[in-house]
Amino acid sequence: QVQLSESGGGLVQTGASLRLSCVASGRAFNAMGWFRQAPGKEREFVTAMSYTGARISYADSVKGRFTISRDNDKNTIYLQMDSLKPEDTAVYYCAADREYGFSTSVGEYDYWGQGTQVTVLS
Repeated sequence: QVQLSESGGGLVQTGASLRLSCVASGRAFNAMGWFRQAPGKEREFVTAMSYTGARISYADSVKGRFTISRDNDKNTIYLQMDSLKPEDTAVYYCAADREYGFSTSVGEYDYWGQGTQVTVLS
């Protein structure tokens, strides 16, 4: 059974940093990524990485501030978030694509974690 489990969210001040982790159990995946959903808004792409790291993509809103990484031995991906802003406040979801492509689209991801709340105070 496939499960994705996120951790590392919290409440921080503007400019602070947080590191999110997501452990995948049940199988290994090619593309894995992070998405977020703010209250009243649709879920949006944040970043994704292929298995080898050869392909990485970031949303324009987080480029230069967020960094995705993964440890395939641990079947874990990470999201280092620096210089956080109030507009980064959202529930952050880890996602995995069971196919072998690479996408930034919500609809292309098959497995989702339960989400972890990130709140950035102004």
